[in-house]
Amino acid sequence: MSDFVNGFWPWYVGVVSIISVLACGLLLYLAGKATVVAHDGQSADRKNDDTTGHVWDGNLREYNNPLPRWWLWLFILTIVFALVYLAIFPGLGSYKGLLKWSTQDEHQQDLTQLRSEVAPLYAAFAAQSVEVLTKDKRALTAGERLFMNNCSQCHGSDGGGSKGFPNLTNANAAWLGERGGEHIVRTITNGRIGMMPPMGAAIGSEADISDVANYVLSLSGSPHNEIKAFSGKAKFSACAACHGVDGKGNKAVGAPNLTDNYWLHGWGEAAIVSAIKNGKNNVMPAQSPKLSAEQIHVVAAYVLSMSPGAVAGSTAATPKGP
Repeated sequence: MSDFVNGFWPWYVGVVSIISVLACGLLLYLAGKATVVAHDGQSADRKNDDTTGHVWDGNLREYNNPLPRWWLWLFILTIVFALVYLAIFPGLGSYKGLLKWSTQDEHQQDLTQLRSEVAPLYAAFAAQSVEVLTKDKRALTAGERLFMNNCSQCHGSDGGGSKGFPNLTNANAAWLGERGGEHIVRTITNGRIGMMPPMGAAIGSEADISDVANYVLSLSGSPHNEIKAFSGKAKFSACAACHGVDGKGNKAVGAPNLTDNYWLHGWGEAAIVSAIKNGKNNVMPAQSPKLSAEQIHVVAAYVLSMSPGAVAGSTAATPKGP
């Protein structure tokens, strides 16, 4: 992609645009200057014979008739319009035009206008906590629409997520971070970076990594090789700094709970071995450039309402399969 963002392409677009418009004018000029030349079969009275010499079907001759005046002027006006347009608007590569207009600025103006129009609605919700808004049908309706437009592309329309994208309908135990409204608002506003460094070198050989993977599977009661799991328990100490000695994770740093049945990046020995050897780097982009603080407040309430027992601190558990 770097080949398409260097300084050559703005010049290329500008030159091609100008040449295209001028070529239309040149074509019109040459067409107006064209005259009938002598040709075979031309009548003796050449002054009054304006045929081109092209004969079709034996007796049908093509005449060199001038362009209709209305069409000619329409063509000229089109060329003039194109030149004026390219001078006023950004149609010549990096040239911004006399009006300095851009789609980004217009979008920002529309967004500002829209936010000012809906501000009174969201202002009423802003005075209430996220937890309280989970019981407000109007707030949840507004939050659902915002979620569908901005969050469903990754988390799914039902919040169920997919591989690499967290399931927001899980119980408290499966959340990577705290399940309270404040944490959700902060996550939506600033985004989130979840990183697991490659741990293969710290654990040891391929066999050691396989042993640890089986031990991780044993923590959640998943099918595993018991002999390998027994051997991998001691080597799991390299992972305990983040996931804890008991494997229940650490929400403060976003380390997953390995004892439940929720597998964000795929289930099975192969998936775990890949995570250990290669690490993981998940990024949720910040939504504050697109959503106002009041809108994020409402979206957070909708997200919180999607999981079982929409009260912060709930310990309800609904394990999800691999």
